[in-house]
Amino acid sequence: MKVEIETGVYNDVYYPHLDNMARTQIIYGGSSSGKSVFAVGQRPIYDILRGGRNYLICRQVARTIRNSVFNEVLKVISDWGVGALFSVNKSDMVITCVNGYQILFGGLDDIEKVKSITPAKGAITDIVVEEATETDRNTVKQLYKRQRGGDERYPKRLVLLFNPVLQNHWIYNEYFSGIGWADTQTEYRGDELSILKTWYIHNRFLTPADVRDLEGETDSYFRAVYTLGNWGVLGNVIFTNWAVQDLSGMRAQFTNRRNGLDFGFSSDPAALHRSHYDRARKTIYIFDELYEKGLTNDLLAIELKRLCGDDYIICDSAEPKSIAELVQHGVRALGAAKGKDSVIYGVQWLQQQKVIIDPSCVNTINEFRQYKWREDKNGVAMRVPVDRNNHLIDAGRYAYEGDMDMHAEWDDVNELGKVDDYVSPWK
Repeated sequence: MKVEIETGVYNDVYYPHLDNMARTQIIYGGSSSGKSVFAVGQRPIYDILRGGRNYLICRQVARTIRNSVFNEVLKVISDWGVGALFSVNKSDMVITCVNGYQILFGGLDDIEKVKSITPAKGAITDIVVEEATETDRNTVKQLYKRQRGGDERYPKRLVLLFNPVLQNHWIYNEYFSGIGWADTQTEYRGDELSILKTWYIHNRFLTPADVRDLEGETDSYFRAVYTLGNWGVLGNVIFTNWAVQDLSGMRAQFTNRRNGLDFGFSSDPAALHRSHYDRARKTIYIFDELYEKGLTNDLLAIELKRLCGDDYIICDSAEPKSIAELVQHGVRALGAAKGKDSVIYGVQWLQQQKVIIDPSCVNTINEFRQYKWREDKNGVAMRVPVDRNNHLIDAGRYAYEGDMDMHAEWDDVNELGKVDDYVSPWK
C-alpha cells in the first residue's frame, strides 16, 4: 500500500526509530516529550499501513484504555487524513486497516484475556505497554511469551513507555543496571535492547505555556522525573505504612465501605477512592478506584453509580454545584467538612493506619509511592505535603472524615484547631 506521510509530522528525535528492530525497546523520560504520540499512535499506523505487522497496545487497567491509548491512535488516523483506510470497532476497540492488519488493545489486569487476543490476519508482532511502571515483571515476561510468529522481515518487538518514577523499580534493575546506564545518557542501541530517553525539549509541538509549566517546577524530585526525565530518588516520603496485596478474594467481606471523590475534569482527573475499613485492626483495604479526565458530571454519575451503587460518597466540598448535580443524577453524594488544617490532620490520621492496596489500583499505588513532604532550600522536610499526585489520597481523606472524630478538638494533634457542623454517614 502506497501512502505518503510527511516527515514533518514526527519529532526529530523519534524519526530514526521508525524502523528500529531491537527485540525490547524502551522509550522513557519526562512529561510532554511526545513519546506516547510516537510509540502508541504514529509508528503503529506507519507499520500497519505498510502491512506485515499487527499491534497489541496495553495498559495495566483495561478500563483506562479507551480514553488514553485508543484515542491516541484515532487522533493520529484523523491528523494524517487516512481514515478511509481504516475501520474502527469502538465497542471492541479493534482498528483494522484495509490490508487486513490490525491494532488491538488489552488490559493487563487480566493477563489470560490478553493471551487469547488474536488478530484476523497473521500474528501479533508488536506489543506496546503504556505506563509500563504500573506493570509487574511477571506480566511483562508473559507478554514476551504471547508474541508468536515474526521473521527476519517483521521481527517481534516489545516496547515499554513510561515516566521513570523511582530508581528502585524493577524496570531499572532489569534493563538499566546491567548496561551501566547513567542519567546523562539519552540513548543505547543494541540488537536485543534499545533505550531512548526524551524530555520536553524534544517535543517541538508544545506550546510556550506548556514549556513554562514544565520549566517552572520547583520541587527537586518532580523536576528531575517529570521535567527532565531522570530516574527519581525520592526522599521525605509521607506514607511508608502501605503494601500491595491481591484483594479479589476478599471483596465479599468488605461491608464497611468508604468512598471519597476528588473532582477534576481537564487538567486533573476525577478521582474516586473505594475501600473497606477494619476499625479494630486499624486497617484500610483499598480495593477500587476511578481516575479519569474529561468526565462531565452526568457521565461521572454513571460511573459512580456503577462502582458504588447506593453507597455514600464524600466529595470535595469546594464544588457544591457538582455535588448537587450528582445528587440530581441519583448519586448519594455529600460534601466533606474539610476545615482549617484538615489536610495535615487527615494525613497524620492515615499514617496511623495500615493500608493494603489491590494491584488493580495503579494510580493509588503511584500516589502513595510519590506523595512527599515539601522541602526547604536545604532539602529539609517541612510538615507541608507537596500538592501533587494526591487526588486519590485527598479522596481517601474525605472518605474517612467520619472516622477521624471530626467533632473533637484537634489540639491533640499539633494544635490544629476545630471543625464543627459535620454529620457523618458512618455514625
